[in-house]
Amino acid sequence: MYSARPGVYFLNDATDPDVPVGTATIGLEIIEQIPEVSAVYVPMGDTALIRGVGAAIKLLLPKVRVVGVQAERAPSYYFSWKEGRVVPTDSCDTCADGLATRTPEALNVLAIRELVDDVVLVSEDQILGAIAHLYREEGVLAEPAGAAATAAFIASPPRDLRCAVLMVTGANISEDVKDRACVL
Repeated sequence: MYSARPGVYFLNDATDPDVPVGTATIGLEIIEQIPEVSAVYVPMGDTALIRGVGAAIKLLLPKVRVVGVQAERAPSYYFSWKEGRVVPTDSCDTCADGLATRTPEALNVLAIRELVDDVVLVSEDQILGAIAHLYREEGVLAEPAGAAATAAFIASPPRDLRCAVLMVTGANISEDVKDRACVL
């Protein structure tokens, strides 16, 4: 294994305590730029992103709803959040590889239970539709995991929402997924 070699450091973003500290700056920027925000939708894979964003938002504006978004075909953290314990899944076969987690970390489950107000699942078709929407309507080419928050919002926009932030993260999209989303 390469990471076991001398002089090589392996950073596991699911367990390294410093990664969420870095992603918390995104939450701070959201609050600074949009102080009227009432909800933030965040793609949720290994939870480093949502733990940081959620911690910053809940510290400064605790009434803001933090919504995690997972792929239906990779729902381990969704089930874990709902049940309050680690719930692994047998597979994580999704085009949204940034959301593909089979075995949650126990400490991460505890953290998201404290910081996240809701977790929703999106289908492959909803993700592909969001990729197409972002590309056609916003001029943004997003990878599947990056389009997940948009997919969740389009699928079920809240009725009482004043101002939502939909985090669009990453542009690592394969030609196959571009074809499936009709974004060529």
